[in-house]
Amino acid sequence: MQNKGLIKLFAILFGLVSLYQLSFTWFTNGVEDKAKMYAESKSEDGKEIARLERVFLDSVANKPVIDLGFAQFSYNDIKDKELNLGLDLKGGINAILQVSVKDILIGLSNESKNPVFNEALAKATVAQKSSDKRFLDLFFNEFEKASAGTVKLSDPSIFGNKSLREKINFKLTDDEVMPIIEAEVTGSVNTAFEVLRSRIDKFGVTQPNIQRIGNSGRILIELPGAKDIDRVKKLLQSTAELQFWEVYSNRETANFFFQANSVVENLLKVDTEVDTTAAKDDLEDLLGEVSDSLAAKPVNNLFSVLSPSIPQSENQISSIIGTAKVLDTAKVNSYLAMREVRALLSNEMKYAKFLWDAKPFSSTTATGENIDLIYLYGIKSNREDVAPIEGDVIDDASQEYGQTGKPEVSMTMNAGGSRLWGKMTTENVGQFVAVVLDDYVYTAPSVNTPITTGRTSISGGSMTVEEAQDIANVLKAGKLPAAAHIIQSEVVGPSLGQKAIDSSMSSFGLALLLVLIWMIFYYGKAGAFADVALAVNILFIFGILTAFGAVLTLPGIAGIILTIGMSVDANVIIFERIKEELNKGKGLKASISHGFSFKGALSAIIDANITTMLTGVILYVFGTGPVKGFAYTLMVGIVTSLFTAIFITRLLIDWYAAKGKLFTFNTNITKNWFKRIDIEFLRKRKIAYVISGIVIIGGLTSLLTNGLNYGVDFIGGRSYVVKFDKPTNATDVAETLKDAFGSAPEVKTYGEISQLKITTKYKIDIEGSQIDDEVQGLLFTGLKSYMPEGLTLEKFKPGYEGIGKVGIMSSMKVEPTIADDIKTAAGWAILGSLLITFLYILFRFRKWQYSLGAVAAVFHDVLIVLAIFSIFHKILPFDMEIGQSFIAAILTVVGYSLNDTVVIFDRIREFTGIHTSWKFSEVVDKALSSTLGRTINTSLTTLVVLMAIFLFGGDSIKGFMFALIVGVMVGTYSSLFIASPIMYDTVKKIDSKK
Repeated sequence: MQNKGLIKLFAILFGLVSLYQLSFTWFTNGVEDKAKMYAESKSEDGKEIARLERVFLDSVANKPVIDLGFAQFSYNDIKDKELNLGLDLKGGINAILQVSVKDILIGLSNESKNPVFNEALAKATVAQKSSDKRFLDLFFNEFEKASAGTVKLSDPSIFGNKSLREKINFKLTDDEVMPIIEAEVTGSVNTAFEVLRSRIDKFGVTQPNIQRIGNSGRILIELPGAKDIDRVKKLLQSTAELQFWEVYSNRETANFFFQANSVVENLLKVDTEVDTTAAKDDLEDLLGEVSDSLAAKPVNNLFSVLSPSIPQSENQISSIIGTAKVLDTAKVNSYLAMREVRALLSNEMKYAKFLWDAKPFSSTTATGENIDLIYLYGIKSNREDVAPIEGDVIDDASQEYGQTGKPEVSMTMNAGGSRLWGKMTTENVGQFVAVVLDDYVYTAPSVNTPITTGRTSISGGSMTVEEAQDIANVLKAGKLPAAAHIIQSEVVGPSLGQKAIDSSMSSFGLALLLVLIWMIFYYGKAGAFADVALAVNILFIFGILTAFGAVLTLPGIAGIILTIGMSVDANVIIFERIKEELNKGKGLKASISHGFSFKGALSAIIDANITTMLTGVILYVFGTGPVKGFAYTLMVGIVTSLFTAIFITRLLIDWYAAKGKLFTFNTNITKNWFKRIDIEFLRKRKIAYVISGIVIIGGLTSLLTNGLNYGVDFIGGRSYVVKFDKPTNATDVAETLKDAFGSAPEVKTYGEISQLKITTKYKIDIEGSQIDDEVQGLLFTGLKSYMPEGLTLEKFKPGYEGIGKVGIMSSMKVEPTIADDIKTAAGWAILGSLLITFLYILFRFRKWQYSLGAVAAVFHDVLIVLAIFSIFHKILPFDMEIGQSFIAAILTVVGYSLNDTVVIFDRIREFTGIHTSWKFSEVVDKALSSTLGRTINTSLTTLVVLMAIFLFGGDSIKGFMFALIVGVMVGTYSSLFIASPIMYDTVKKIDSKK
């Protein structure tokens, strides 16, 4: 081997750099472990533990925590250089936000009332639920159908308005207007991206990731380590639409509520006596005895879900017009929106709208039950629903402390805003005005004196410093050009992440140990050298991931462990070729040289790894989140495996061979294994065809009757992993939740017997963060009887985790629109992988019969894996969902099967050139027999690795690993009994025709 010195230098330098990069992760973990120990010694509450950890880390943020003599590093320095862990290993939130193109179009049209425009918007909205096209393209198609040439996009009532007059005039055709509108929409999405990035940068999460997804209007946001999930969701979905409104007092709305209560009761047709005298009591009585009596004897009217504020004296006049349980807000909204109820409003109040407070509060009933309540306000809106003062008048906003010492948001207005604010406060002295952000009332104080300075503040009795900072940040970052809502999200609690790390490291260590022992057992000293190369390979992989800021996920760890098998495979192929040359009587150095040459093992190794690399590229292009992480580590592992197997192993073997000592590449036990094998594989091909045919037909029958267990990322829905303090029966929980969700959700044990996975499609078609809150609230209410006493909704939610945490450990939400897109992308990924593989094998082997045999074997493997998952998903005790991770497993199976097949085809091609006098059937049989030792050795090694992960890895990865295990077994079988026989049959058929 030439340039040995250069390779040694590169390997040493790269190893040192990798160790240097990984050292920062080691030091960071040490500091954070100290912070955790300090926090847990002070408190058992999850939120308080998180705060104390932050306090400890802030105290050392800029102080030297590492002194290397030549350089000092603070905690912030080493934190920036550590290995990034994904959500499934660290906890946090991963979300895809959809910027509403519909809202952008409405804004560009100045809220056009044109019926054709609005019809096209409505039809495009419906079409998007079952289409993977962009909303803008769907809108243009629907507009063309609805208008039928009668009205143009450039019409003054649509886009030919004053705000776009410099770009669009009424003479322009639709084809000329479309690119202008597309540019405007793209600009708005870009603005939304920058606004969200500015907000996230100020949020304080380390190593956040935000990126646009093509030109779909979607934005991917990953916040590993984020614990305050509700705060994150508000930050992401807040449009920062600030408004100042005049407000109705509770005296002005009292009569309306009494009338509305009667009308609602009559409309609901329930013969129930209503205690109207109790409704006149003050707020405290309503929240105490009356609320308790209503809870005990529910009645179907307005006052059963809303306690109106009825002033008994001047001192009780307030801007708060009612109070309700948080879980009842949706019902209150529906009652107040009834046409018959709206008709009760006087002419002065006919444009009134009802908004809730920004933050609920806890109250204890007479029975000692804790309930979350929220205030209702009446806003003096108008026909256009345009506020007298909006957020564009704000020059600056900051978090400060008010006169009482409580946090508030101080705002400074520009000259125009100061004038309008002075006018509003002057006209409302003795009345109430509200500061509204994104349709939530943050404060609605009484105006004592006119405010002409242009300064005002947002304050609330229970506003925290973090909330005040967030509000100030979103106001400074700017208003989103359109609403953005979460269409896909995944939340993982930190304890699940830690458990995943622990189980992954255990399985990783066990798998590595077994492989190291096996290589030494089978190949002796050569196996020990391969082990050294394997250790260097792992060091290089982690070093590269750390240096380039890649995110390591649970499937990523699986990808790394899979590369162990591939690295071993490369060494196995080389060693087997060296042994063949030694058996022919060649000298040691000549045999080693041939084994590492292109004519020896290198050709097969490169072909096999390129096919797997192509699979990794397809996965990376079409995958998202953990799937992309798996693909990245797989590709990095392929490159490092090739380098270490070919160069590092060669250096060590050449060094030992130069000493002139006995070097046999086997041990006394294994030296005669797989020798003199001569199996007539082709004679057994018809039996194999029948067996495979029976299994595939049985699988297809099961697919048609039993189906597959599709995950929420393919069909849409919400999925929660909930931990209980005792073993809980899944069937009982499903029955309990049936009333809450209208139909029984899917409930199954997830790992531990005290942990369940609950999946529901309840209201998944309805947009809005309030729906997410409603579903979580219904889940909490339904599971309350299974939970320990005193558990609140706040502690039930995911995120903060104290000692003995129960409640939601992780959650996933996927809306149907993006679920269809994910499914489509998965289909293209599989087809793309097969096509590219077909073309590569055709290029390498120059015969389409080889490509056909390989692709047929891959189809065979995929069908059997699908069949196994269809037959057993209701029987086996672990999660066997078909989702993105399963597609990653399928594509990995494709890569592995091709890897195996290509090595065999390479030997067939070699034998065809050497043994020209043999029949082609003999060539194929001899090639299969000669590679059988390598095939079995590699497959067993890979299976041992996968079994270790399957048995000792995390619950969330068991289905993924099971698919790989089945795929490796089937792939090994198909390379011997399907790929080669099909290739042979097609070659034989063509030859007979000739």
